Amino acid sequence: MAKKPAQEAPAPEGEEGVVEGEASAKKKPPMMIIIAAAAAVVLVGGGVTTFLLLKPKPDAHGEAGHAKPKKEKKKEEKGGHGAKAEGGAPAAGAPVIKEGPDGVVFYTLPDIVVNMQAADGRSTFLKLKLTFELPDEETAEHLTSNLPRLQDMFQTFLREMRPEDLNGSQGSYQLRAELLRRVNLVAAPSKVNAVLIEEMLIN
Repeated sequence: MAKKPAQEAPAPEGEEGVVEGEASAKKKPPMMIIIAAAAAVVLVGGGVTTFLLLKPKPDAHGEAGHAKPKKEKKKEEKGGHGAKAEGGAPAAGAPVIKEGPDGVVFYTLPDIVVNMQAADGRSTFLKLKLTFELPDEETAEHLTSNLPRLQDMFQTFLREMRPEDLNGSQGSYQLRAELLRRVNLVAAPSKVNAVLIEEMLIN
């Protein structure tokens, strides 16, 4: 009588799972995952390095180097020459402001040229260079902001004059008094100390 082949004994419970686990553990992760991880590390590292290198360094002097003290700024304004064009020269048609003695401020207007009518009907040109003596810088700023109004007032007044009205010292005195009265209307509530005629030409 032939023997039946011996049946293989069933594997102990859980052994099959262990064999399969060992097989999966031996499998290596795909190369694409490794390359992607390395690229991510390089990108993050490069970004951090770039941020640290390009970060602006604090100035040694700080903001104090850029800001000027108020006293220096005011001093520059007082010693200035009104509105300036490029290159530091006074702009055309701008007043010239200078410090005078005893704290006064000299305010020189742009030249005034008007056409007056002589008694015989002949056209005569008057050219005036006027400087105002002001008590402070604030009055100068006020006059500058009202310069068009001031020039219009002077032009209207001077066109009504005749050349003979300006003859002699009496004519110059009356001209100063009339100009002072008009400029104080514009300067109010401040007050201009005096009107100085630096140049007067009649042609």
